[in-house]
Amino acid sequence: MTIKELTSIQINKPDMHAAEAAKSRWDAIAKPIDGLGDFEDMVCRIAAAKADMCPDISKKALVIMCADNGVVKEGVSQTDQSVTKDVATLMGRRESSVGIMARHYPLEIFTVDVGINCDGTPKGVIDKKVRKGTGDILKGPAMTVEEGLRAIEAGIEIVKLCRDKKYEIIATGEMGIGNTTTATTLLCALTGLEPAEVTGRGAGLTDEGLKHKIEVIEETLKFHLEDKDKKGIKGAKEVFEALRKFGGLDIAGLVGVYIGGAMLGIPIVIDGFISAVAAFTAEGIVKGCKDFMVASHKGREKGAEEILNRLGLKPVIDADLALGEGTGAIMLFPLLDMVMSLFSGGVAFNETTIKQYERVRK
Repeated sequence: MTIKELTSIQINKPDMHAAEAAKSRWDAIAKPIDGLGDFEDMVCRIAAAKADMCPDISKKALVIMCADNGVVKEGVSQTDQSVTKDVATLMGRRESSVGIMARHYPLEIFTVDVGINCDGTPKGVIDKKVRKGTGDILKGPAMTVEEGLRAIEAGIEIVKLCRDKKYEIIATGEMGIGNTTTATTLLCALTGLEPAEVTGRGAGLTDEGLKHKIEVIEETLKFHLEDKDKKGIKGAKEVFEALRKFGGLDIAGLVGVYIGGAMLGIPIVIDGFISAVAAFTAEGIVKGCKDFMVASHKGREKGAEEILNRLGLKPVIDADLALGEGTGAIMLFPLLDMVMSLFSGGVAFNETTIKQYERVRK
């Protein structure tokens, strides 16, 4: 794939007739109008994405992108890069946090090595390694143009694999020590927001560690950005360039997942902050991707809510989550199962003696 091919991708519009039909179905069920609140809107959104007024999302997958980040050398995390491989190894055995949480739930997990800093790939992990970790973004770009494109392609290929296996909805996750730093830097570059406004503690930094992390992000932005870009970056090619300078390979891989989902009409569930930054980046490169995204939770990192607002998405879980791996995204699935049970099997007003509620025009 070339940059021209990437930025020329056209996304079909979601089917709003399917969304309207889904809303009519909700209103026909014997319950108060909008009784399930944001979940009703979410089902309508999924219906539009899948062009099906009664979408089947029973077969679900989780895609986790794993990669190391060279900026860890700058002391922005309390752990070193070896943890990425260690956790990915557990993921390959379904023994990491998300694997254990999903142990009794019908969910296939695709863990992908797109850039772990190690020889080979852990057992049970899909090998899409572009390189062994990114460069230190304080001193140079995270990756080359070719590497960025390869990582995005890897994400698209995984979505195609899920499509071929008949998965109907995909959750996103990531693992990569230092990736809250790369994600925050990328967010600041794209939006012009100040690092102090949106930088969080990641996996648990002290006050001093947080201050240092903010300083590293500030210096990184000064090193890379021209004055004209300091208020935010627009344009598909320019957004890709920001991704390859600041983002990790895990983020680039997730960008590909969002683009692939939009291309194939498969709803993609955003997890937390890093996953949301990837979603925002995907929309910046290929317009229309956001129509195929679903927000799961708000996330603890300071910038998470800001991104979802900019994407026009509303999360339905607010639980101060910050674990990563896709844990928040898969927590949405059993909730959606219950909602879909009512949507597909709920008794209609015309099957009861209850007078149908009427929607009040505001």
